[in-house]
Amino acid sequence: MKLHKLLFFLLFSSCLVYGQDLKIPVDTTIISNGSVSIKGKQVNYKAETGFQPVWDKDGKTIASLYYTYYKRTNDNKGNKRPIIYSFNGGPGSASVWMHLAYTGPKILKIDEEGYPIQPYGVKDNPNSILDLADIVYINPVNTGYSRKIADNEGKMPEDEIFFGVNADIKYLASWMNTFTTRHNRWESPKYIIGESYGGTRVMGLSLELQNSQWMYLNGVILVSPADYKVLRVGGPLSSSLNLPYYTAAAWHHNALPNALQAKDLLDILPEAEEFAINELIPALAKGGFISTAEKQNIAKKMSYYSGLSEKVILQQNLDVPNRFFWKELLRDKTGQTIGRLDSRYLGVDKVETGISPDYSAELTSWLHSFTPAINYYVKNNLGFNTDVKYNVFGNVGEWDRTNDNTRDNLRQAMAQNPYLKVMTQSGYYDGATTYFSAKYSQWQIDPSGKMKDRFYFKGYRSGHMMYLRNEDLIQANDDLREFIINSSSNGKAAKY
Repeated sequence: MKLHKLLFFLLFSSCLVYGQDLKIPVDTTIISNGSVSIKGKQVNYKAETGFQPVWDKDGKTIASLYYTYYKRTNDNKGNKRPIIYSFNGGPGSASVWMHLAYTGPKILKIDEEGYPIQPYGVKDNPNSILDLADIVYINPVNTGYSRKIADNEGKMPEDEIFFGVNADIKYLASWMNTFTTRHNRWESPKYIIGESYGGTRVMGLSLELQNSQWMYLNGVILVSPADYKVLRVGGPLSSSLNLPYYTAAAWHHNALPNALQAKDLLDILPEAEEFAINELIPALAKGGFISTAEKQNIAKKMSYYSGLSEKVILQQNLDVPNRFFWKELLRDKTGQTIGRLDSRYLGVDKVETGISPDYSAELTSWLHSFTPAINYYVKNNLGFNTDVKYNVFGNVGEWDRTNDNTRDNLRQAMAQNPYLKVMTQSGYYDGATTYFSAKYSQWQIDPSGKMKDRFYFKGYRSGHMMYLRNEDLIQANDDLREFIINSSSNGKAAKY
């Protein structure tokens, strides 16, 4: 361990010397060892953190990605253990959220519901999936410490190589191939997990890894996935899919009529889903030509399932934007706003009037605890020292969203690979990538229905980062374990 740290220091100090330009090492690692009690059993592990290059087609270095890799050392499966490649989203978000709050061996010091507490820092994660699978957290270009690398003339590679749906998938798949080879993991059952925009990323990676890298997966895990075939496109479908989330958020804040409020959340959500699919979509599809009687009837039912008044729903012509809901739900009750990514969180605006909150109450709360924790953890636990800023969110320019076929890419990957299974995990109080939109996206991946027994959906009583709530942290990790076990081949051939 000391030798590794000395070698890293010598390599790193040659790149980072006081008074010189900030630079990052292109290809180097530092290794430490740790242990954690998971489900009552000691798990020893090796933590490897550092940089691995991205090369262009001519073999020239164009970027260096920062990663952290955890490998269990006290079991007998060695490199045949399952391995999970973990991504967050954004695009432009570092792989910090799931790393330090969900699946890794250390998690934030937060309260039982996920709110920040001081002093900031990390603690052992007794629910980490490291007992069952090894994990590598990957930071795409401009996130974490990952950066583009200039050529010998000081010219940086073009943004278009990295910053787009398909460009992102292409270079990351190649990087993963190199990582798998370097760490001798080709025999391992392989999984990819992506949160938020990471859902789009891993849907696309599933096919790119198969067709371009000849790497076949056992599982794809979508955590609060962002599917841009639905998200932010507007129209009757996109708008209607938000309604069950309104029901969930209103229920949490005791804003529903007594008949609904008296029931459990999971008893009322199917009602809201049925209304959204069978009544609200057709009503919104009629636009301004809907009859007055039907419009008033739909507004009455929307009010019943959302906690909003019929008046404001009619003023919105039945098409209630999420941002308006976050501002309106408690306007006449407490005057507070509710969070976007997790509507359990409350905010205070300058004025109670308006159509959207001044800020995202939940994100500012999370940054309270995540930013100091990751900076502390990298330096003090992983032994990585640098003056380069850790980008929790990085600049990824004008992200190219054209030719986004990632949903169908996942379908094709599943069709070609009978082993491949998919699980979606969503929080009911997520108002950004709503749980019912995630369900809908899962329904649409395979229109034939021939592979529907290979899809799994899990919902939780929290938001976008459902694992911040301790009860859901426990359940969500257990759901991952069950999924990994259920998607293992167990000696069966990959055939239909």
